[in-house]
Amino acid sequence: MKNNLYLPFDKARMEEVYPVQSLKTFALSVFNKMGCPAEEAERATEVLLSADLRGIDSHGLARLSGYVRLWEGNRINSKPNIRIVHESPSTAVVDGDGGLGLVVAPKAMQIAIDKANTCGTGWVAVKHSNHFGIAGFHAMMALQHDMIGIAMTNASPLVAPTFSVERLLGTNPICVAIPAGQQPPFVADFATTTAANGKLEILQRKNKDAPEGWIQKKDGSGSINANELKDGGALLPLGSDRDHGSHKGFCLGAWVDIFSAVLSGANYGPWVPPFVSFLAPPADPVGEGIGHFFGAMRVDAFRPAAEFKSHMDNWINRFRNAKTVEGIDHLIIPGDPERESEADRLVNGIPLNHKVVEDLKELARKMDLKF
Repeated sequence: MKNNLYLPFDKARMEEVYPVQSLKTFALSVFNKMGCPAEEAERATEVLLSADLRGIDSHGLARLSGYVRLWEGNRINSKPNIRIVHESPSTAVVDGDGGLGLVVAPKAMQIAIDKANTCGTGWVAVKHSNHFGIAGFHAMMALQHDMIGIAMTNASPLVAPTFSVERLLGTNPICVAIPAGQQPPFVADFATTTAANGKLEILQRKNKDAPEGWIQKKDGSGSINANELKDGGALLPLGSDRDHGSHKGFCLGAWVDIFSAVLSGANYGPWVPPFVSFLAPPADPVGEGIGHFFGAMRVDAFRPAAEFKSHMDNWINRFRNAKTVEGIDHLIIPGDPERESEADRLVNGIPLNHKVVEDLKELARKMDLKF
């Protein structure tokens, strides 16, 4: 590692590897240039980098220039007045005032945690927000309080419901984070589609085909073209087709859309504004911005926290030691791959696809920053 600034180019994977601190410094400088207040720039950077650290490369630095373009197009408010517009003792609706979802979401999750401290559980719906990064960051905020955290969001309509050729839903991810005792927490963070759109973007950068069951053509037939969405195709719900349970994936995506937007007053279904800046939001909105939904449940509102976490340890140990199919050493518990990635990348750096690096270098030139 020369001067702790740059790590080698990986020719086999077409990636360049950078230390976490150097990427953090750059991302922070970008959010500062956008006019974000210091504390909010720090939080946005933390959320963004958490995706790269946890191995969810589609939602980390690769998204940074997209946020900048939305800001340049006056679709992100860098100094939002994030406020509660409706509440009860255990619930709230938060208006994000068009702010970065990377900032709005943690504030809303903290409100859910504060309400859970008082009432046992807290539930917060959000409207007028933007893309919030990885759901896992927000749900995991509850863990340090001996709470179960839940986070979900709707997203740009790129998904065709089962038996449809229309793009009516987003990838609409869900995360549930559950504390344990001696074992690492259980963290299930997943899109309600067979694959998130970011995974397609990664394949596009690598000029690779998509696996069967990820996408369909505009006529509803299957495709492995990673660029199919550009030709009017659609992502598929979790399960890929009816025989493999895509109707269940459709149900999950719809649930997230309704909780995140119909409940909060955000846009839902095909009215959700696109993440890409070159596409204008629908001219006939049914709400405000993108919607999120958060929950926090105090474990001791159900049973003593120590007792619960002891049994979570037992649950995790039993599943971790399950008999496996030939060639597999052990069962993977939700959260294991991300935790292992974070431990590795904190020490060895974060790999960035060379196309992402070029995009960031161009962003640096445009904003008069050093990458």
